[in-house]
Formats: sequence, structure tokens, C-alpha cells
Amino acid sequence: MQFGIMSVGDVTQDPTTGRTPSEAERIEAITAIALKAEEVGLDVFATGEHHNPPFVPSSPTTHLAYIAAKTTRLRLSTSTTLITTNDPVKIAEDYAFLQHLSGGRNDLMLGRGNSGPVYPWFGKDIRQGILLAVENYHLLRRLWRERTVNWEGKFRTPLHGYTSTPWPLDDVPPFVWHGSIRSPQIAEQAAFYGDGFFHNNIFWNKEHTASMVHNYRRRFEAFGHGRADQAIVGLGGHVFLADSEAEAKKQFRPYFDNAPVYGHGPSLEEFTEMTPLTVGTAEQAIERTMQFADWVGDYQRQLFLVDHAGLPLEVVLDQVERLGRDVVPEVRRRMEERRPEHVPSDPPTHTSLLKDTSRSNPHFQVSPGAPTAEKENTGSRS
Repeated sequence: MQFGIMSVGDVTQDPTTGRTPSEAERIEAITAIALKAEEVGLDVFATGEHHNPPFVPSSPTTHLAYIAAKTTRLRLSTSTTLITTNDPVKIAEDYAFLQHLSGGRNDLMLGRGNSGPVYPWFGKDIRQGILLAVENYHLLRRLWRERTVNWEGKFRTPLHGYTSTPWPLDDVPPFVWHGSIRSPQIAEQAAFYGDGFFHNNIFWNKEHTASMVHNYRRRFEAFGHGRADQAIVGLGGHVFLADSEAEAKKQFRPYFDNAPVYGHGPSLEEFTEMTPLTVGTAEQAIERTMQFADWVGDYQRQLFLVDHAGLPLEVVLDQVERLGRDVVPEVRRRMEERRPEHVPSDPPTHTSLLKDTSRSNPHFQVSPGAPTAEKENTGSRS
């Protein structure tokens, strides 16, 4: 099973000191956090993509390539690549290029993002968000699987005899996750193609998370990719760790109360009761994380948010250290102990996909009758 951290890349004032880091300092800090993740034995670092303050990760592949040059084992991913406002031609180029630079250590998570104003900045209509996600991804798949693409759709100019460059490393497209916290259409899209589904459950109760994941699993099986419990699932999580629960809450409370995403709302205690947020000891984080598998079934990737809301770098590095030392080894052991033999323990990687020389795996093929925006709009693939 893969464990790692994800960063949304916010530039937020530290409420305990009143100091706000510069954008340069925040970018350097995120890099240091990724390097620490590899040092302590975590498997994945994922960055978000944002184009509005207070966030800095506007160019994920640039940052991931830099991190790739400084690491040897760490898997590089995104916690959002905006499939709606990015041109799929540019996504195909950028992530294939990153493949070559990283030796195939990258994948990506496609999503629609959570910032409505981004759409008009890139000439898109937020009311077309789902339709854009469907059409753009179908084109992206073709660009990574067909040397010459002739294509015409609703949302961009046609392509005639187009070849994406560079071509995916070793003829193997990057593995794709589809991330959504509330849209069943995206879970359906992931299931249709046999791709991974990531539910960033840090804002949601277990009933909602379970419903989204089980719907994806059911449709994954219906589309003929394997048994429902073999579907590739990832989850989010948020922890703040200390030697005691009281100390963790004392340290984290001012950051929680002023967080740009969920601050000034429910209390810390209410939020930890309603969502997977764990503020306490390593033992509490282990027990809470193990509950995730009870909710959604055995899954393959777990990413934790640890650097949000103005936390100083030294505090975040300590959190990563605690995760790698005190939490992940035990969760990994327990997760594998409970996992049935027929259920994959890891998501597909470049190495595992490359071994499939027959190319019979659905990740290598353009699915016949792929969904169009019009089909998704009418709900014909319900």
C-alpha cells in the first residue's frame, strides 16, 4: 500500500506569530517537506494545482520535476490536476515530459478544483464543469495512446493529424486517478475507464465517503475491469500528532481556528467527530486510519495533509517524521494483514504497467464507445 502526503500549497499567516511566509519561502518549504517524506520512508508526495491566492502551486509539473531531481524513490503525484481549465494537449505533453525526467515515478489525479473564479480566467464556463471533465479526459487518453490523433469536440479546436510529444515513456501512459468529493459523475468516469478513484475525505463524514467509493466499486465491476473489491481507491486524511492528545489540541487549535479552508466554522472537537481529522497521538491516528478500510474496503493509497493553515516548517517536518516513524509502519502492517490475496495492495505503477506486455490491461487501451459530454449530460450511463 502507498502512503504519502499531499499539500494544497496555501500561503497562510501563522496565527501564533502573525508572520506570513513569502511565496518563495512557501515553495522552498513544500520542497523540503517532499524531501523529508522520502527520507522517512513515505511513498508519495502530491501537490495541488491552484491559480489564485493564497495558494502557490500553479505549475505542478515544474515543481515535481525539481523534486524528482532531488529524490530517487519518491512517487510524484498531484492532489489535483485541473482537467477542466487546462488544455488536455498541454496536460499530455507536461506529464509525459515529467515521466521521462522522473524515470516513470509520476502519476496524476484529475479534478475540477474548488475555485469557481478559475474557470473564466482560462476561458471556461463553470456550468460546463462536468462536461469539460468528460470530454477533456477522453481526448487526453487518446493523445497518450494514438500516435496520430484526429479529433473534434465541443470545447476546443479540432485536431488533425496531431502527435503529442514527448510520447509516454516506454509506451506506457501515466496512471490516472480521478478525484472528487461530491460528484458521482466523476466516480462513474473513473469506473468506466478502469482508472483509480480518489476521495479526499478530509471534509466529509464516513457515510458520504463510503457511498462515493462503493458506487465507484460497483460500476468498476459492471464495466468489466474486475471485482468491485479490486478497484483502485485512494483516500485523503488530515493529522496533527503530539505525545498526548491534550498537547496536540493545544498546539493545533489556533491553526485550525484560522485555517483558510475550514476555519471559523465547526469547533476542532466537532470537526474531528464529523470527519477523519485526527488530532492526537500516533496510536489515535493508527486506529482512525484503520477505520477507513472498514468504511470503504481495502484500498491502495493513503495521503495525509500535514502542512496546512500556516504551520511553521519545523512543525510540519516533525509531523512528517512522526508519520513515517510512528504511524505508517503499523498502519501498513495492519492493512496488509487484513487484505485478501486477490485485492491489489498497490496502485498500478510505471513498472507494473510496463510488465503487462500483452497490453490487455484497460489502462493501455482507448475504450470503445467512450463517453461523450452529451452522454454524461443526459445520464445515459447511470
